[in-house]
Amino acid sequence: MTDHNITTLKTDIIMGECTRWHDGRIWFADWLGGAIYAVDDNGTSQTMAKIQSLPLSFDWDASNRCFVVNSTARKLQILADGQVTDFADLSEAPFSYNEIVIDDAGHIYLNNINFQFPGGDFSPGFIVLVTPDGEIIRQQGELAFPNGMVITPDGKTLICAESYNGRLTAFDIARDGTLSNQRLWAQIDGQGGDGICIDAEGAIWASSGKRCLRISEGGAVLDTVPLDRMAFACMLGGSDGKTLYIAANEWNGKIDPSQRTGRLLSTPVAVPHAGFPRR
Repeated sequence: MTDHNITTLKTDIIMGECTRWHDGRIWFADWLGGAIYAVDDNGTSQTMAKIQSLPLSFDWDASNRCFVVNSTARKLQILADGQVTDFADLSEAPFSYNEIVIDDAGHIYLNNINFQFPGGDFSPGFIVLVTPDGEIIRQQGELAFPNGMVITPDGKTLICAESYNGRLTAFDIARDGTLSNQRLWAQIDGQGGDGICIDAEGAIWASSGKRCLRISEGGAVLDTVPLDRMAFACMLGGSDGKTLYIAANEWNGKIDPSQRTGRLLSTPVAVPHAGFPRR
């Protein structure tokens, strides 16, 4: 375990989520503020898009296209120069899609918690594969509130955090992008996982309650970053890949757009990112 010095890069956030390292800056979405921001290590923030959507998630493919899950429009869209264009129709699902991850082969994965949150009756969630022509193909397996996802650097495994049972759940990725062989990768004790990322040693950093945990396959906790509010997402980046960026917010179980308790934080870590995302 390591003592972590934490730097606050940005305040005045309503609900920070979906951290991504791209083009030398950490990007994140304010899910209730309706914006995507890019922030450098000096704390200089730039608004990259204004999109009113809850959830609001995004990721880049290998050709540098930024795909956005626009839950209000019920579309998967491509963001360029602050504007979005439609790519796929997400309206057939009864509830909004949540998180997104894209592999080097261009396979786009979205997950759906499949019930009204907060306040709705629980129903198992699922992952879909989006094809290059925008077809939505539901994958096998059920998940207890699927949340953050990563793909291993060899492109062979997708790992998804299940927030309602504390599991990090793995799937094999076939050449055509389909998922199979659902299995337990690690069990998180206590609070379930939210956003996750993977490092060069194959360990996963998981947002989990008022902390981020570095976890190896099998569940051993290798490092902990304690926080004063709940971690919603985390991402490795920085010039050497050894900075962990964290979107953290106070959370009482209710969506309250009047509160601006969100923080974008950073802390140095020992092991760099795994080269994925490669952007």
